[in-house]
Formats: sequence, C-alpha cells, structure tokens
Amino acid sequence: MAVLNNNNASSFIFILMELPGLETSHCWTAIPICSIYVVSLLGNITIMYIVKPVPSLHTPRYLFLSMLSMADLGLSASTLPSMTAVFLLGQREVGDATFTQLFFIHTFSVIESSVLLAMAFDHHVAIRELLCYATILTTKRIGAIGLAIVICSAALHLPLFLILGRRQFQPMNALSHSYCVHPDVLRLASSSTLVDSDFGLFVMLSTLALDAVLILLSYMLILRTVLSISSNTEGLKAFNTCISHSCAVLLFYTPLVSLSMIHHFGKKKLPAQVYTCFSPIYTFLFL
Repeated sequence: MAVLNNNNASSFIFILMELPGLETSHCWTAIPICSIYVVSLLGNITIMYIVKPVPSLHTPRYLFLSMLSMADLGLSASTLPSMTAVFLLGQREVGDATFTQLFFIHTFSVIESSVLLAMAFDHHVAIRELLCYATILTTKRIGAIGLAIVICSAALHLPLFLILGRRQFQPMNALSHSYCVHPDVLRLASSSTLVDSDFGLFVMLSTLALDAVLILLSYMLILRTVLSISSNTEGLKAFNTCISHSCAVLLFYTPLVSLSMIHHFGKKKLPAQVYTCFSPIYTFLFL
C-alpha cells in the first residue's frame, strides 16, 4: 500500500526512537522483544491450527478466539518487526512505510477491540439467554460478524491513511516510539491537520471508546444476572467463565488508554512498548 499523490513523498524520512535511557544497550533490549514476537507467532498459529480441523471446537467461544488470534498475528506483524529492526539492527529510518504501518496498527487494534466486544456478547448470551444460545450465535452468523468487523475497521482507517499521506513533512522527523501511530505522525505535519484530528477523534470514539462502553454494559448485565441466581455455586460458576475475558480486556485497554494519555500529556515511551509487546500474547488467557 503506497501513499497516493504525495508530492514530497521522497523528500522526508521518519526516525524511530529507542527506549529512553537504554540507547546504548538496544541489542539486549531486542532479546525480549524477539522472544515475545516468536511466542506470539507460534502460540496464535497453534491456536488456529488446533481449532480449524476439529468440528467440536467450532463453537462461538473458539471461533471468536481464532479471530482474536488472527488479529494478534496482524498486530504483531505490524509492530514487532520494526521494533526488532530498531533494537537489534539499529535501523531507525523509515519513509513511506510509516503510513502503511500506522494503517495496519490502528486497523488491527480496532479489530481486536471489536472481537473482544463480540466475545463479551457471547458471554452475555451464554449466561442470560442460554436456551436460545445455539440459535442466536450460529456459525454463519459468527462468520458474518467477523467479516463485518474486518471491513468496518479497514474502511474507517483508510481515509485517515489517505489524508495523512497528502500532508507536508519536514525532511527529518523524529517519532516518539519505535513504530508509527497516527497521533505521533500527525503532530509532525507541517500543513494544517484539523481535518485529520477531528476524523481521528471520530474513529476512536466510534470504535475503541464505544466498544469499551458496550463491554462494560455487557458485564453489568451479566453481573445482574449472576446476582439473581439463587444458587451461589451456580452464580460463581457462571461468572468464572468471564474471568479470562475480563483480564484480556484490561490488558488490552489499560496500555491503550495510557498510550493516548501519553500523546496528550507526556512523553514517556515505556507504556507504548508494553502495549505492542504484550497485547498480541494475551490470547493465551483463554486457554
């Protein structure tokens, strides 16, 4: 995917940043990053390899888990290779690939958020509408949900990619992280970015923020149902099925919110690295 009609596309580069205070030991920093990437790659491929050929695992829980694994692989492939190049090879300069990377990072992040919302809906139906569970979440309907998530996520971020690709930049631009995200690149643009900022805020509110609110609402309804169960044992058993999902939600949204706060109020970079390193491996919580 290339930047369209950018008349200065060949005249600027972006400089990826290392971890603050660890610039002289970036080779050692690459070891845990490479390890996390390998673990994420092998683990998520294993999940999909196990689920696909076993008909008994073609249930909503494992189908959504496979979707989450594919999103994790996409996010890993979008971020960790460039981080590895920075820390292991010292390759910090990047050109047009900046825009392509940020498109895929944001798209796969929204896909993960949407899949987590779909999994929350799955738990909601399983606990509140158990008798209708099989008729509500059919395999065909789950496939349609997955396809809609991918199409909507890509369609929402494509305008951001195209608009940002037409902006003017200085010949040398220092980013705040070892990968490219929209707010970080946007602040370096020389031309007006009001449209970019407004549309970026709309995308964030209509995806990540809305997903978080709907997930919270789903858990409130689940908790209400659990508390209404007369048997404490049955209620606790029902709620225990949501523990792994709630932990995954916290691991996904906490660094993401921290990263957003960093771009608005500070310049520390560690939470940003934590988000990209550990988000792709929380799928294993469901195993």
